[in-house]
Amino acid sequence: MRVLCVCLGNICRSPTAEAVLRSMGGDRIDVDSAGTAGWHRGKPPYDPAIAAAKTRGYDLSGLRARQITAEDFDAFDLIIGMDAQNVADIELLRPDGSDTPVKLFLGYAPEVGRTEIPDPYYTGDFDEALDLIEAAARGLLNAIRD
Repeated sequence: MRVLCVCLGNICRSPTAEAVLRSMGGDRIDVDSAGTAGWHRGKPPYDPAIAAAKTRGYDLSGLRARQITAEDFDAFDLIIGMDAQNVADIELLRPDGSDTPVKLFLGYAPEVGRTEIPDPYYTGDFDEALDLIEAAARGLLNAIRD
């Protein structure tokens, strides 16, 4: 399965989700990440995101930000957004005739009682974001195994 993880700038949540899914999913999943905005195109993830991920064994250092494109709807089987605004922005890019599912990542972790992963760039809580991303990753991987 090919999955694209999307957040706003592609420097915190979505690259973290990419690294977590790669680590947990092994060869069962092909994953990439992107942002709805292009402000950080070509730049590495935010240093605090890299540091927080590293404490849990995830390496973000080789990732570089990119912006989602209409072509991604053909390249991926599933596109996951970190919050409702991401999903709305992704849907604005949907090409006519595309049926690629676009879902909230935390929809795969209903047990956490939340629907959105707060942006740690603004909240400063990278551990909370990691907790939620790990829960959603486990749920997504269980869903594609079934």
